[in-house]
This record gives sequence, C-alpha cells and structure tokens, in this order.
Amino acid sequence: MTGIQTKQAASRKFVRVLYFVFSILLFMRWTASAVQANQTTSDNLPRVLFASGRSAEIPESADVYGWLVGSWELEVLHYAGIDVSSQNLKGEAHFNWVLEGRAIQDVWIVPKLDSIHKNNMYGTTLRVWDPAIQAWRIRWIDPVSGYEDSQTGRKVGNEIVQVGARPDGTATRWRFTEITPNSFHWIGEVLEPDGKTWKLIGEFRASRIR
Repeated sequence: MTGIQTKQAASRKFVRVLYFVFSILLFMRWTASAVQANQTTSDNLPRVLFASGRSAEIPESADVYGWLVGSWELEVLHYAGIDVSSQNLKGEAHFNWVLEGRAIQDVWIVPKLDSIHKNNMYGTTLRVWDPAIQAWRIRWIDPVSGYEDSQTGRKVGNEIVQVGARPDGTATRWRFTEITPNSFHWIGEVLEPDGKTWKLIGEFRASRIR
C-alpha cells in the first residue's frame, strides 16, 4: 500500500469514527430532550391543577368544603357494609382546591399507603360549585372496585349532606358529621329497596394530619 493509499484509508477510518461519535452524541441529546419533555409534562400537572384557594366566583357562604383542604388519617369503622371496627384498619384522605379554585378534589385510600395490604380503595372525588342550583356537583370514582357515584352536596344544619345515585339507580347519601377544624365523622348509606330504610355501608372517623 502506497503512502497516499495509507493516508486515504486513515482518513476514511477517521470519518467513520467521527460519524459514529456524532451519532452517539445526537442520540444522547435526543434522549435527554425526551426525558426532559416528559418531566416537564409531569411537573406541569400539579401546577395547572392545584389552586392556592377558593375562586372569587364562589361566595364565602357557599364554601362548604374548603375546611377539608389538607391531609387526614382515617379510622375505618364500616367498609362495604361490613363492621370492621375491631380490625384497627386505617386509611388516609387528601383534599385540595383545584381548577383555579372552582373545585375541591380529594383522594381516599384504604388501607394507608404504608400498609403491606392490597388497596381496597384508591379513589377520587371532584366537587364543583354550581351557582345555578346553589349546590356542589360531585363525582366519585374508585378504579380499584369500579364503584362510582354522582351526587349534589349542601350544608344542612351542622352537617354536610350529599345525595345522589349509583349508575344502577341506587340512591345514596353521604354525610360529614361532628365537624371540627381537626376531625369529622363520615357516614355513607344506600337506600334499601323498600324506599324508606337507609343502610350503612361506610363509616370513617377522620383526624387531621396537616
């Protein structure tokens, strides 16, 4: 091989190495951009979803649920119609203003996240103020069980009462009772086929964590 051929071969080898390195750098840059884009999308959701407080569009007198904002520990007394008060079953619930302060969203989890047991409930409620009916429109869904409910909520005396129905038409009534700044008693009921008797299906005592 002549000197010229040797130089040409070395030059081609250098170009191949340079192309390979350039391809690796380009791939790394694309990967980093994709990861950053995913992180940005993920990081943006809390920013655009959560709100620092109630919207001015909701009168203070209609603010039925704002006091719930924060985190709560749940003592589970009845679950799915069964008395579990002797099982020391704990859960948790978290509430926050969302959608520019026009709604309250929560997440209810039973048992607690630090439990070794499989989740029986991991659902969310969206409560939106509707000035047309002067009440809160409520939608609950639990993907674990497939259970969902649509209700309206109002302050009734010292309680918050939510009434509605399951998709199959079964009437439901949920109540926040014995309300203090740091505790509440939650009772969930369904209407029996006789149309008169309310059956207890869920019961929690909540204590504020923060």
